Amino acid sequence: MPPQPENTTPTAARPVSGTRRRLGNQPFFFVLGVIAAVVFTIGWGIALFSYGGNSLGQVHHQTVAWKIVSDTEARISFQTNSRDGALCLINAYDAQHVEIGHTEVTVEGGLRDVEATINTVRRASAVQVVSCREQAFKSETANQ
Repeated sequence: MPPQPENTTPTAARPVSGTRRRLGNQPFFFVLGVIAAVVFTIGWGIALFSYGGNSLGQVHHQTVAWKIVSDTEARISFQTNSRDGALCLINAYDAQHVEIGHTEVTVEGGLRDVEATINTVRRASAVQVVSCREQAFKSETANQ
């Protein structure tokens, strides 16, 4: 038999570093991940909310129908919803998607159904409300 050392003490494990001992049994990284997810979700929600046009002061518009009346005229029906009134830009396009006519329509505040006629240089194939922006209407008597 080989000789055995008389003092057989097990080798002591190295002490754990302070960082591992401090974070090892606590849910630090889980809590940090949850906080990061909440911040990301709130930021993403704010971005989607403002991109979707749900901000205060914006005019919402929706096309109801459009009709090509003749080679030089088209009509569109649309709805707007604004607080103080709106100025809407309407374009007519031909089959190659070239703008062939446009007009601006002033709409009073509130939920309104609007019909507009667009004069074109040739036969249109589509009509579209390009944009509506808020306009504050001021009466003539208020300026005097």
